[in-house]
Amino acid sequence: MGSLHNNSIESNSEKQIVLNLSPSLSSRERARILRKIDWHLLPFVTVFYLLSFLDRANVGNAKVAGMATDLKLTGFRYNIAAAVFFIPYSFAEVPSNIAIKLFRPSRWIPSIMVVWGVVMTLMCLVRSYQSLVVARVFLGLTEAGLFPGVNYYICLWYPRSERSKRIAIFFSSASLAGAFGGLLAYGIERMEGVGGLHGWQWIFCLEGIATVLVAILSFFYMHDYPETAKFLTESERSYIIDVLKQDSNNLSSRFDTRFIWQAIKDYKTYVQILINIGLLVPGYAIALFSPTIINELGYSAANAQLLSVPPFAAGCIGTIIVGIYSDKHTLRGPYIIGGALVSLVGYILLYCSVRAGPSYVGACLAAAGVYPTIAIVLAWAGSSAGGDLKRGVVIAMVIGLSNLGGICSSFIYIDPPRFHIGHGTIIGFLSLSIVMSLFAMWNYNRLNKKKEAQCLAENISDDRGYEFEDMGDDSPLFR
Repeated sequence: MGSLHNNSIESNSEKQIVLNLSPSLSSRERARILRKIDWHLLPFVTVFYLLSFLDRANVGNAKVAGMATDLKLTGFRYNIAAAVFFIPYSFAEVPSNIAIKLFRPSRWIPSIMVVWGVVMTLMCLVRSYQSLVVARVFLGLTEAGLFPGVNYYICLWYPRSERSKRIAIFFSSASLAGAFGGLLAYGIERMEGVGGLHGWQWIFCLEGIATVLVAILSFFYMHDYPETAKFLTESERSYIIDVLKQDSNNLSSRFDTRFIWQAIKDYKTYVQILINIGLLVPGYAIALFSPTIINELGYSAANAQLLSVPPFAAGCIGTIIVGIYSDKHTLRGPYIIGGALVSLVGYILLYCSVRAGPSYVGACLAAAGVYPTIAIVLAWAGSSAGGDLKRGVVIAMVIGLSNLGGICSSFIYIDPPRFHIGHGTIIGFLSLSIVMSLFAMWNYNRLNKKKEAQCLAENISDDRGYEFEDMGDDSPLFR
């Protein structure tokens, strides 16, 4: 939890870990090793999540492209079809991260991608509301392991001080997917009638095929762990393994069910869940309803697809910038609060404005503010959990249970054209995230001071780390 994660005065404790290791390595050489890992890991995980977000959110583009009319999605039918995705998605994530610990990441992650890609491709065959609901349930079940799995995967390769920017880079693909999804949908709509399919059916088909192709390639090119990575030299491998060992405060990395229960019983896990759910509700609302909201501002369906691009592009750029500076300043909470406040201003504009121009500015601010915060809160949650298995379960719980907010976001945009219920609800969730972030900052600072006092009183130092290896982040040496 250290200074990096409690947002107290910076002590650079985690940076010192890196400096104390391999003193013969220059800062330039250490940066080179991290960049080498980046080039071998980040391109794949970024494309993974781009496809994941594209596949789960394309139902919003398909709706505007004619699916609502063809499948007779009247009343709450579209909302239900959007919501059912999140039920299996929320509860399948913890088992999936445990499976990564038991199996190789290069086998588990590509396997679930192939399955969800097949489901997405077959969604082009839906002919009724009922078949759409069934397909969305299976999509949620098969796609559940990707996002927490990639977050956990990054934790296996990078020390805590380097994770935020990496998570931000791959999570930026979510907002990029929103932008690209609008452009893609605009083009694919022109395939109306080709092969006897509607344009919205081709959206599902082509995006599903792309997912399967990328998954098959990743079977051959994805790396598992630093210990087995062939692209690292022996000196590079030794360096990164030592960094990760010291960064974890020598906590246990073995599989033991006690670490699962540590995650489940820890109240700090649920604090992070509340922070994240306050951010995911607006995040999913933007993904699922931005074309509809823009359409209701008076723009045509085709123009609504195109005008949904800039808000997501702003979110993509903001995510990368905030992730970099969050690591640079070794802060999490203030960046979450700042982003939530920007998004709050956007939703207040959407709630109050009666004109299309200011409302569209509000939509851009809403996306630009909220998307960067999600990557930061996941880095915060993972870095505050001690031990490999507990960290994997905490990440899966934070992502999985927070995704139940996706059900809420599916039912709040029900009063066009102003959508006061939806915008007002999201203002409440953003406020929840701000309040819980303030509490977490105070609480981590309090716990760290308590541990520092304990170490001083009982003369506990790093050479006694083996005594606390099974305590997770309750270890007095964990900051």
